[in-house]
Amino acid sequence: QQNMIILKGLILFFTQFMHVQDEFSSNGTIKHIHSFIHSFIHSHLLFSGQVLPSECLSGLMEVAGDPNTSHALTGSIIFLLAQFVSDGEAKEAFHSSYNFTGTLAAIIHCNRTTPEEPLVLQCLNVLQRLTYNVKTLHCASHIHELISFLMQHACLGLMANLCRHDISVQSHIKSQSNVKAFYRALINLLGHNCLTVVVFVLSILSSLTLNEEVGQKLFNAKNIHQTFQLIFNITVNGDGTLTRNYAVDLLVDLLKNPKIADNLTKYKHLSVCLSEVLGLLHTKDPDTASKVMELLVALCSVPVLRKHVCETVLRPPAARLQPGTRKGVQARGSEPSLALVHWVLSPLDDPEQCYMQALSLLAELFEEAIDSSLCSSAQSFVELLLQEVLVLLQSPDSTEGDQLLKKHCLRAGRVVDFLLDILNFKDQRMVTPLSLALTSNCREHVQVALRILVEAAPLPDFPSIILGDSIAANNAYCQRDGELSIRSSSASEDVSLVGKSFPIMHAEPPGSAYQSIDSLIEKLQSGVEVKDVHMSEIIDVYEQKLSALACKESRLQDLLEAKALALSQADRLIAQYRCQRAQAEAEARKLASLLKDTERKKEDLQTELNDHLLEVERLKSDSQQLLEHNGRLQAVADQHQELKGINTSHELQAAHISLTQQAEGLRKTNEGLKLQQERTVAELTEKEQQIKGLKTDVLNKERKITGLQNDLRRQEEQIHEMEENVSILRKELNKTEQARKDTSIKASSLELQKSQLEAKVEKMEEELSKHTQMIAMIHSLSSGKLKGEITASLSL
Repeated sequence: QQNMIILKGLILFFTQFMHVQDEFSSNGTIKHIHSFIHSFIHSHLLFSGQVLPSECLSGLMEVAGDPNTSHALTGSIIFLLAQFVSDGEAKEAFHSSYNFTGTLAAIIHCNRTTPEEPLVLQCLNVLQRLTYNVKTLHCASHIHELISFLMQHACLGLMANLCRHDISVQSHIKSQSNVKAFYRALINLLGHNCLTVVVFVLSILSSLTLNEEVGQKLFNAKNIHQTFQLIFNITVNGDGTLTRNYAVDLLVDLLKNPKIADNLTKYKHLSVCLSEVLGLLHTKDPDTASKVMELLVALCSVPVLRKHVCETVLRPPAARLQPGTRKGVQARGSEPSLALVHWVLSPLDDPEQCYMQALSLLAELFEEAIDSSLCSSAQSFVELLLQEVLVLLQSPDSTEGDQLLKKHCLRAGRVVDFLLDILNFKDQRMVTPLSLALTSNCREHVQVALRILVEAAPLPDFPSIILGDSIAANNAYCQRDGELSIRSSSASEDVSLVGKSFPIMHAEPPGSAYQSIDSLIEKLQSGVEVKDVHMSEIIDVYEQKLSALACKESRLQDLLEAKALALSQADRLIAQYRCQRAQAEAEARKLASLLKDTERKKEDLQTELNDHLLEVERLKSDSQQLLEHNGRLQAVADQHQELKGINTSHELQAAHISLTQQAEGLRKTNEGLKLQQERTVAELTEKEQQIKGLKTDVLNKERKITGLQNDLRRQEEQIHEMEENVSILRKELNKTEQARKDTSIKASSLELQKSQLEAKVEKMEEELSKHTQMIAMIHSLSSGKLKGEITASLSL
């Protein structure tokens, strides 16, 4: 009832604050929030789905998301809601019903210009806890702005949460223009000194680039072994729970890539790392154990690694030795299997994920152990486990709360699923052991097999035909084996009998009849007839001895089976005792620590009590002194009151005299001010006349200025026209200059051609002169010959 009153008061304050947002209502709301924290911090009423708590939470979200709300009030609301983030149901309600992520993103968006402000840092911290292992709705308000803010101001843990298993966020980041710069900044952070930062960066890069070229270069075969070593070192040695959780998540995500999973199977330190990881199951922290078991379940998703994990957990205890021990001292106290049983049986107050992960890991291990050589070594552990697990199926105590009852139902359902995985009668692998047990010579095996058959036969998919074929094959094999044994025995009888047939049994009778029986056998084998004793008496003695030996053998066989049964029961009791002893030791250590804490608290409280008693004595003496001092002060106060009255009357008289003097001075001042006012009025009229004259002068000056401005505009237009003409003339001058250059180039080329032609002409003239000379010589020669011929013809 009181909680409902507090809720109604807080809702009323929210309503008043939304209408009148002043400092008084803000301070009142903060006080109510503090009282709200003390009342509801350990209560599940807020997330029960009732109307008042839901309305109260909606009011808190609305006030926190209002940009006009003061930072102090917003910070108080976020601090209040952050107290519930660690609870699973509250986190789910924050995401599904109240959009707490969108509210925090809106606050960060409103204060994006001051990223170092405490309110922004507080929102980022709460968002990192709120979004861990939870998929954020991409349609929530201000998520895009939040991602852009995180790409500029790195908050690596929150970015890793948002990118993990969320394709929409990954696509949005890859579509940004500054994504390459973001990648470069992340890769530069891989050399950071803080391992937490390195794990955050690797988680972000694996989510964004694992299937891209950048991720293939980053997580190639050369670098991945360093990543494995880093993850296992953080998981085993621990750099804080937060870093271990993100390291395990990183390895779980990397194992989904087949190449990386194959590289992990080839990792040379895998056996050592796996043994160290299994050693963490003995921790007292359920969160650490839950994360370790989650890692082991992820390793079991790879077939080769699952076999390795199964061998490490379920192999015989003699093979596991403590480091530093001699002569095979068994380390039974540190067996991972007993630690798994401990976490399966953990109280319901522990985190739900812890015993759920333990049951999932056991299911994986037993699925692997069924078809392997570890089946026999795991038998004693299965018997111990089943005895403890069946206790979990018992009806819970009716006095438990609804929350614990819900957890009990969840765990019981998971236990039933686990048992169904182990006791799967429909599996065809059950046929061979069941058929062998049904055709066995052992009575107990047949009875157990018949009970299993009665339970399994009504199932719809039970392989009854295969079971019948297997039983028939076993019977045929037994029959053929019996026929072969009969034939061999008959052949031995034919060889070993002379005269009358006597079966030879290769069993030595005990007692003093050894020599007589041996001599009888020798005589029978040598063919000598026995004449001193009747043959019937000898056969009777021999048959009695053989029946005695058979009875003794049956008794020894029964005794051996009883001893074997007792030994298995002793092993089971020893394992149970060790488990109970480990639990008892853990509880004893816990009780011892609690006892030490209570003794220390008792001593502290005793010292505080003594201090308080001394303080009370001092306060009593101080109160007595204060009473005496109060009486003295009262007398002084009375005297002071009388003197104050006298002093007041004197002060009033002095004030009256001073006020009369001031009034006289003010009267004189008033007369002087009147005269000054008259002079000021006269001067004001003169100044007004001067102002009128100045106004006329100003108007004339303005007219002249407008005329000069018009002249200036005309001159500017003329200047603009002249500049245009000048630009046109410059263009023409450039053209003429270009033409002049072209003509000069042409003239120079023509002069060059002219000089070349003149040289050619000179050469031609020289050749022509030569030719003319030659022609002249030819003419002269030809004219001489003609003259000679003419003279010769004349002489004839």
